[in-house]
Amino acid sequence: MFCAAADLGSFGRAAVRCNVSQPAVSKRVAALEALTETELLERSPQGVKLTPAGRRLYEEARRVLDQAATLDDVVGGLRRVGGPVRLACSHSAADAFVGEALGTLDHNRLAVELVTANSQVIRDVIADGRADLGVVASRPHHTPYPGAREVLLLEDEVICAVPPGHPWTHRPGPIPVKEFLRTAIVVRDPASNARWTVDSALRDEGLAPPEILVEAGTPSAARRESRERTAPVLLSRYVLAGHGFTEVKIKGLSFPRSYMFVLPAVGEPSNAVVALMDRLRETVAALPQ
Repeated sequence: MFCAAADLGSFGRAAVRCNVSQPAVSKRVAALEALTETELLERSPQGVKLTPAGRRLYEEARRVLDQAATLDDVVGGLRRVGGPVRLACSHSAADAFVGEALGTLDHNRLAVELVTANSQVIRDVIADGRADLGVVASRPHHTPYPGAREVLLLEDEVICAVPPGHPWTHRPGPIPVKEFLRTAIVVRDPASNARWTVDSALRDEGLAPPEILVEAGTPSAARRESRERTAPVLLSRYVLAGHGFTEVKIKGLSFPRSYMFVLPAVGEPSNAVVALMDRLRETVAALPQ
């Protein structure tokens, strides 16, 4: 604060730079003068300026502050040498928001090593210590996974949507369940969370799954098949956002789920993992609802 006041010529401007109140700056400088038993800054209505004694202290203090800034850079470099954060995420999470979040990171300050897999595999990877952080979709009625704990990131829903040109695009009102079930639909593969979520909700209602047109291995493949065949598709709301699809409501049916952080069951996440979690939270908070 003393150096900021000397640099800027006033306690007020120093307070703004240091993000504190002006009285706080004045009090700190007064304490420093009491410690040195000499006046360091000459006060006047025009501001402050260094006294000869203040000039001597300023030159040494400025050197110490510059060294501290250099030390911060060294510490940051050592953190980077320690290795990247190992992030494991589901295909849909990568498609919906993880890719966007990683694209905005300063990778010189926070390096991330990414692997994608289905949500159940990711839970295994976290429990075995092969990754530091996971992002998965929740499963209905699932039991807690040994070796891992989950924290809510984003509420989601698997929705039925159609590409341009499909007869349902401009149809008013929800689609009757019987019509939905007898319509050939593009779905994800059986190991995917989206497929599990839909099948589980239908079982709860005593219903069989709809006719399957194509089973796609990834969200992007499902979107492509849906467009090429002009067929309905069942995917995450956030995976479909911005791709030109129209959501179609199904009367009396919905397929809610969530995206979750997955962390080891024991221990606290590192500062780098916490920073990555914060960045992902910022990204999902900005997603269109």
